[in-house]
Amino acid sequence: MPILFNSLLAQHGIAPAAVILLRHQDKRASPGRTPYELWRDNRPAFEVYQSCQSFKNRSKLSRAPNWASFVATPDGATMFVGMYAAKYKGLLAKDTPQPHRDKIDLAGSCDAYNLQVDERLADLEGKVFIDWGGGTRAWVQRADNQNKPIIELRPEFKEPDFPGFLNFMEPLSKVAGLPKTWIANLKQATGIYLLTCPKTKEQYVGSASGGEGFWHRWMEYVMTGHGGNIALKSREYSDYQVSVLEVAGSSSNIDDIRDMESRWKMKLQSREMGLNRN
Repeated sequence: MPILFNSLLAQHGIAPAAVILLRHQDKRASPGRTPYELWRDNRPAFEVYQSCQSFKNRSKLSRAPNWASFVATPDGATMFVGMYAAKYKGLLAKDTPQPHRDKIDLAGSCDAYNLQVDERLADLEGKVFIDWGGGTRAWVQRADNQNKPIIELRPEFKEPDFPGFLNFMEPLSKVAGLPKTWIANLKQATGIYLLTCPKTKEQYVGSASGGEGFWHRWMEYVMTGHGGNIALKSREYSDYQVSVLEVAGSSSNIDDIRDMESRWKMKLQSREMGLNRN
C-alpha cells in the first residue's frame, strides 16, 4: 500500500484542509531557468517566481494558508521542493523582473504573495516524489481532495549521473539547465558533435576545439539558434538534438580535431545529405 502525501502532512501536524498543492512547470521559461532549475540553482529567484501570480488564480491560491510546492523535473517527475505559509499581499507593488525569462511583471499587473518557508518539511525538499496524476494542467489542487501517492522517497537530493560522452543525447533547449556535474564534464572535453533536426531529419557535424569545450560551443547555438553556421542561419529555428561523436585526446591539437571532423562528415555524408557546407 503506497504512502500518501497527506500522511506526511499529518505526521508533521499539518491539516490537509489547510494546504493547497502547486506543481510548477513553465513552458515559457528561458533555457536554464525552468522552475526546477530556479529552485536547484537560486532558491530566492524561485520564490520570487512563485510569489507573483495571475489575478485569475487568486481564488484557488487563497483557499488555504499553506502551499506545498512541487516542480516538474527534466524527466517529467513531480518533486516536492518546499512547504510555505502563504499570505495574499495585494497587487504587485513595483516592477519586478521575471526570474524565468527576460520580461518584467509591471506594478499592478499581477497578485503578490508573502511566502515563508515552513521548516517542518524542510528535510524532505528534493527527496519526495509524488504521482500528480494525468491532469498536469490543473497545477493548483486542494490537498484534502487530492491525496497524492508518494512514488519515491530518496535519502538525499541527487541529480542523475553523467551518462558518459558517447551516451549523451539532449535537445539544445535543455543544455543550459543540465546538472552542474554534467556541465563540468562537457567543459573539459573537446571533439566532434552531431546536430540532428527533428523537423527535417537532417544532420550537421561540428567540432568543439576552444575553451570550455563542447559546453561553450553548444551554448552558442542556444544563444543564437545557428552558432554562425551558414546552413542553419538560412532555416527556421529548430530544437536540434545534440550528441557526441568522438572525444579528442588530451594531446590533440586543432588540426587533429579538424581532421576528425572531416572524417565524420565523410562517414555520415553530411555535406551531400545534411547541413554541412564545407
